[in-house]
Amino acid sequence: MILICNWGDGVGKETIYKSEEGKRFLNQHYENYINTFSFDVERIYVETSFGKTHILVAGPLEGKPIFIFQGGNCINPMTLSWFTPLIDKYRIYAPDTIGHPGYSDENRISAKDNSFAQWIDELMNYLNIDSSAFIGPSYGAGIILRLAAFMPNKIDCAVLVSPAGIRLGSKIKMIKDVLLPLVLFNATSLEKYLNKITGNMSDNSMRDIDKTIIGDVFKYTRLEQEMPKLTTRKELVNYSSPTIIIAGKKDIFFPESRLNKIAKEIVPNLTAFKTYNMGHFPSEEHLIKINNEIIEFLKENY
Repeated sequence: MILICNWGDGVGKETIYKSEEGKRFLNQHYENYINTFSFDVERIYVETSFGKTHILVAGPLEGKPIFIFQGGNCINPMTLSWFTPLIDKYRIYAPDTIGHPGYSDENRISAKDNSFAQWIDELMNYLNIDSSAFIGPSYGAGIILRLAAFMPNKIDCAVLVSPAGIRLGSKIKMIKDVLLPLVLFNATSLEKYLNKITGNMSDNSMRDIDKTIIGDVFKYTRLEQEMPKLTTRKELVNYSSPTIIIAGKKDIFFPESRLNKIAKEIVPNLTAFKTYNMGHFPSEEHLIKINNEIIEFLKENY
């Protein structure tokens, strides 16, 4: 749900934040994360028909472009940090998803229709990029699948990590392991409930910095509750770009057991489906393996 409120300038604005203080806390987390990077990050704003979009840009100017879309209900630098081994070779464009924590506008875009495809098209036009490789964890993968459905020619190849937009895990398990502890955390702010949620999301491997940020996202924002549309085979009939899916056996939201069969049925050029014994948030050890897989995939297909 979007809160309509008035910030004292006489203009009602849509916001995902429960308070100005909460927005400041999350923006500070964003800046602190940027400061941990060992590479230079440029920051640009692009005006689109859906709202202003903030993009992090890194990597060599001559590098082939890769768009990396953030996971849902988190901050862009968190999931960008998962793919830092790519920055030496490729030109990385990582937009803050509109309507999620970050510096883009806060009005939400539907993940059920062609809106995200149009949004990406406008970003690419601004950057003079005709087509690109794309990487998306979780909600970010669901965004890429919307692009594949409506503008498949924009995608040279795609990497979908723990992807939304294909199949959901057990709703009963999600309620038990995430929703109920979340209700208790929001009611009490007790760390034991946050630890339960983040442990279930990451198979007990989440970094402390990420755990703190996730807790503040829960505390200070109105979460995006609409998942990207579940993609159909018919929607991807014109999509032929090489695609790799990387999934976790212990992923509470999009487990490998729910994704494997249907992904092979709906994605026309699924070159590989890789499975790891990981949760929704990969461990540091799994990220090393995932990046090695991605580097090899890009060498062969990009």
